[in-house]
Amino acid sequence: KCCPRDFFLFMTKLPGVQAAGPGGGNEAWNAMAKTTHYAAASQGDPPAKAVSNGTSASSHRPPEDSMQLKKEISLLNGVCLIVGNMIGSGIFVSPKGVLMYSDSYGLSLVIWAVGGLFSVFGALCYAELGTTIKKSGASYAYILEAFGELPAFIRLWTSLLIIEPTSQAVIAITFANYLVQPIFPSCEAPYLAGRLLAAVCICLLTFVNCAYVKWGTRVQDLSTYAKVLALIAVIIAGIVCIGQGRSENFTDSFEGSSWQVGNIALALYSALFSYSGWDTLNFVTEEIKNPERNLPLSIGISMPIVTVIYIMTNVAYYSVLSKTDILASDAVAVSFADQVFGVMNWTIPLAVALSCFGGLNASILAASRLFFVGSREGHLPDAICMIHVKRFTPVPALLFNGAMALVYLCVQDIFKLINYYSFSYWFFVGLSIAGQLYLRWKEPSKERPLKLSIVFPVVFCLCTIFLVAVPLYTDPVNSAIGIAIAASGLPFYFLVVRVPETKRPGCLRRAVASVTRLIQILSLSVLTEMDPDTEAKSQ
Repeated sequence: KCCPRDFFLFMTKLPGVQAAGPGGGNEAWNAMAKTTHYAAASQGDPPAKAVSNGTSASSHRPPEDSMQLKKEISLLNGVCLIVGNMIGSGIFVSPKGVLMYSDSYGLSLVIWAVGGLFSVFGALCYAELGTTIKKSGASYAYILEAFGELPAFIRLWTSLLIIEPTSQAVIAITFANYLVQPIFPSCEAPYLAGRLLAAVCICLLTFVNCAYVKWGTRVQDLSTYAKVLALIAVIIAGIVCIGQGRSENFTDSFEGSSWQVGNIALALYSALFSYSGWDTLNFVTEEIKNPERNLPLSIGISMPIVTVIYIMTNVAYYSVLSKTDILASDAVAVSFADQVFGVMNWTIPLAVALSCFGGLNASILAASRLFFVGSREGHLPDAICMIHVKRFTPVPALLFNGAMALVYLCVQDIFKLINYYSFSYWFFVGLSIAGQLYLRWKEPSKERPLKLSIVFPVVFCLCTIFLVAVPLYTDPVNSAIGIAIAASGLPFYFLVVRVPETKRPGCLRRAVASVTRLIQILSLSVLTEMDPDTEAKSQ
């Protein structure tokens, strides 16, 4: 009896295995790896028995060296992940969308507050789901648990094709643009310079997260501190300006407000886009220390912090800049700094770059776990759900995610791709909350460490219907393209995922087996085990 790490090293040294061609030994290897998990018993215990469901006959607690992602994310790391991913470049660059549609300072601040409250409702619902279904993957895992494989696979498919690689490429490009801006102050930076720097950023953060989970969380913590300090500096400067009497913009602050339902909807949509990212920690549930406590606590700490920072930052902007200045600016925080910070105005472009850097790190961390869980459920190739035998990081999933982001960097008009997933994003978020209601009805006796009032998921689902309808009405062409991208996963699901492995073409099976073994050897990775306690509680 041995752990998968020792078993992997032993098998790779066998001449017969090394010399085995595609198929044959490889298929036996894959079959054995899929059906049996090995656990090492401690010295004082009787030998552990290998069983098909990954549990040990000697104990239900996983051994210290079991091959699974380690619980290394603390409460502070969780708060920094959520805050760092929510506070991206948007609040620095383009908070003008809310003001443009609301047409007044007063109404825009109300909409920022409503957007924060709505996000709190969604985050609290995800706190219940995350403590009930203790699997990483966020909405993918929750939809899979509630409604089965097909809708969960379509959620994974849209993330794979559009949501994750597009958003990461856009964040990396924004980071590169602000980093090279001081080098080209009077002209536009070269196209290739920005793309190459964006590629370097993606590769660097992928390497950091491959090396150690702690490295990734430290990068996240530091970048979150930097961006929050920059916004606090903006808020303090705004308060000082108001104290000096620059409050004329708040006189009759609701004058000229646009009360049309369509404009209010678009203003709210712009605010909610800036609040997105509150589900980040649910992508890494299996790696959180004491998730029953730290997951809801991280959400409860993060959401008020972000909401207050967003509202106060906009108050600071409005105290200095006129409505015309804000709507004409490509980067509102930079325009604010030019008028207030003087010779220190260079700090804001640097803060935007650091904000993008931290947001990209959080996105890479979350997306890699989504693909990891999708592979573990059989919706992606098996190689993606392997972890490094010593570092316990999902190296193949991280490399796969990084490769997808690099591919999308080659798309010149990548910012247009962002428009395609608004419908899909809110649809699947709403579907996961609907799954929460369904599971309340289907499994009323299921253990729920955190159980909210039924009002929270009901209100959120009703609001999500509104958010799904808005892009269909305001941008039907892009929404239709987004729906078509999601529907394109149906043939792949029925022709590949649902087909038993024994009925797939032999040449395809041999090719997949060869690639899987190659990835396994190059990345020094093995198939992961499920935590028996987590698996039992999820069931």
